[in-house]
Amino acid sequence: MTLDDFPCLLPQAAVGGHPVRVVHALRPAQLPQLAALTDGRAAAFATDMGFGAKYGEVLLLPGDQGVESALLGLGDGRDDGGCDPFVFGALLPRLPAGAWRVQAPADVGAGDIVLGFCLGAYRMPAFGRAQSSDSDGPRLVVTEQAVAAAEVAACICQGRDLINTPPNLMGPMDLADAARLTLSALGADVKVITGEELLRDYPTVAHVGMGSDRPPCVVVAQWRGSRADVNAPLLSLAGKGVCFDTGGYDIKPASSMLRMKKDMGGAALMLSLARLVMLRDLPLRLELRLGCVENSVSGHAMRPSDVIVTRSGQTVEVGNTDAEGRLVLCDLLSAACDSGPDLLIDAATLTGAARVALGPDLPALFCNDDAVAVHLLAAGDMCADPMWRLPLWNGYREWLRSPVADMNNISSRPMAGAVTAALFLQNFVKTGVRWAHIDTYGWNDSARPGRPEGGESLCLRATYGGILKIFDFDGIKDD
Repeated sequence: MTLDDFPCLLPQAAVGGHPVRVVHALRPAQLPQLAALTDGRAAAFATDMGFGAKYGEVLLLPGDQGVESALLGLGDGRDDGGCDPFVFGALLPRLPAGAWRVQAPADVGAGDIVLGFCLGAYRMPAFGRAQSSDSDGPRLVVTEQAVAAAEVAACICQGRDLINTPPNLMGPMDLADAARLTLSALGADVKVITGEELLRDYPTVAHVGMGSDRPPCVVVAQWRGSRADVNAPLLSLAGKGVCFDTGGYDIKPASSMLRMKKDMGGAALMLSLARLVMLRDLPLRLELRLGCVENSVSGHAMRPSDVIVTRSGQTVEVGNTDAEGRLVLCDLLSAACDSGPDLLIDAATLTGAARVALGPDLPALFCNDDAVAVHLLAAGDMCADPMWRLPLWNGYREWLRSPVADMNNISSRPMAGAVTAALFLQNFVKTGVRWAHIDTYGWNDSARPGRPEGGESLCLRATYGGILKIFDFDGIKDD
């Protein structure tokens, strides 16, 4: 990737004689310094306009020939210093076209500015309607070092694009094709498993998808960094790719079905994470598995009380056809464990219970290794991309008992739904494999700076930063 791939950015070398205006980013405590940052007239104007440097507040400062500069409020910031990078996304809707440079406090990283600006430039795919070019709007002047942060933004935005795509255009094979295109371009060996091979190797994925006219498939990708040998650490990723979820025979109400194009958000997140790992050429081996499927209602669809023999040989009674995500993931986890990964991470838009507990912005983290969990949580806190750990509470495991199978896919009690879903998945993770499960929402309910309404790649940066720490890749910068 180069800066030319990001129309909202302007390389320093391309500025030439064009004027560059300045955005002064500041916190409320720095308001007394405003006259020194700008000039007396601008400071007086900001005071008259009631500028308080609140989070995401933008004020354009007039000059003799129109807008001369601008102010951006950072709010009070985080307790550990720094700022939320999304705040710089507030600039895009407000700044006039032209070249701009951001001057921020010393504890604000240049990468955060670029990341937030690029995320604020995101536009939902057009799907046939006209869309203006980012080059027609404000552009941030950056050096070549900005490519690293822009790559992170590109991976996040790819996840957004996939989730935002209407379900008639994003079926199981469409998702698989998007993954194949992305990963093959970066040197991965990609296989899409369908038909009899799918039924043999991933029977639960096949069972979930048999009700749809758009057949299910599993993407399996393998990659090795240029600095990794055959003994390099193996990172395995797995994602739930339910491209649309009706709930099956346990059908969802219409209001709950409206956003079910986002039910492949876990697969979108893991694909974007894999892309970032490969772009950074981390010195490890990588495996990625995506279960691409549609949960539909038909005469061929799975039924409540079906019993499935999973890849691992364990049997599962289908207590509810709307708890299909864990059925998609369980065979992916079993297959991943066959390779003996040093770290296994899965992601899924799995339970409403996690959203009840933590809301839309905090993905739930379940982990069988305390050190892994500490690194993932710390990375999320450091980059303002948080997760929250919930327990794998063994006392609830018996709630998954079934009289006709090894386990049921739902709990017998209407409590702790995210916990029991994670416990179900843990049955398919081999002892000794370090495993983290992320139950995410994958969506912004409303627009905020840098976070437009629609699909979202929550905790991508946190997970990538955690991977660097878990594998002790200290020499590789976490952007």
